[in-house]
Amino acid sequence: MGLFGNQKQEKEKLPAPRHIAIIMDGNGRWAKKRALPRTAGHAAGAETFRRIANYCRTLGVEYLTVYAFSTENWRRSQEEVSGIMKLLHSYLLEALQDMEKNHVRFRFFGDLTRLSPELQELCRKAEQISSQYHEVQVNFCLNYGGRDEIVRAARAFAQEVADGKRQPQELTEEAFGKYLYSAEVPDPELIIRPSGEMRTSNFLLWQSAYSEFVFMDVLWPDFGEKDLDAAIAEYHRRNRRFGGV
Repeated sequence: MGLFGNQKQEKEKLPAPRHIAIIMDGNGRWAKKRALPRTAGHAAGAETFRRIANYCRTLGVEYLTVYAFSTENWRRSQEEVSGIMKLLHSYLLEALQDMEKNHVRFRFFGDLTRLSPELQELCRKAEQISSQYHEVQVNFCLNYGGRDEIVRAARAFAQEVADGKRQPQELTEEAFGKYLYSAEVPDPELIIRPSGEMRTSNFLLWQSAYSEFVFMDVLWPDFGEKDLDAAIAEYHRRNRRFGGV
């Protein structure tokens, strides 16, 4: 039966979490195992994202957040960074063409100002045009870092205090959340990291306080529907006490 039990049976009776987040990891290693350039791994990973995003929708997932490009990823080679940006550019063009058919709402978490003007404009258009849709929302973490997000939120609140708009004692966890990129988005119940790595890598540090993490020994391009089923089944085995008994 395996680690996660009878996946098909559990999928039929277990609901998907409302919000699933995924650290899409392992593209480079997938390519290396096949003697391919790392850009080929990212292209394969992009196809996996399309497939898994569609599957999440069939399962009734309302929010899907994916780690597309971190603040640390700029340290990679110019060739790899350029390849990732080209893939994102192509995906957004395709998404804009299909928005009326798919009705997917797009949000971008991260500092987009470092992206090319063309890519920034595509992100802006995707958010603006899709804002009318409410069936499913995909959040792309792009030039995103959890620590950077928290620092930016703290600075924003501090500036409002300095401007006389807020008082320090007004800051609560709920109030602070409104300064984050994820404002008005519920925290993820389940965070999945494929690739065999077992760390959060600066992903949704504030939002993941009580998320359930499932680490899986499969590279992202090989991640399939059965793997998502297994992660959801494992999520339902957890006893989520939120600090209680």
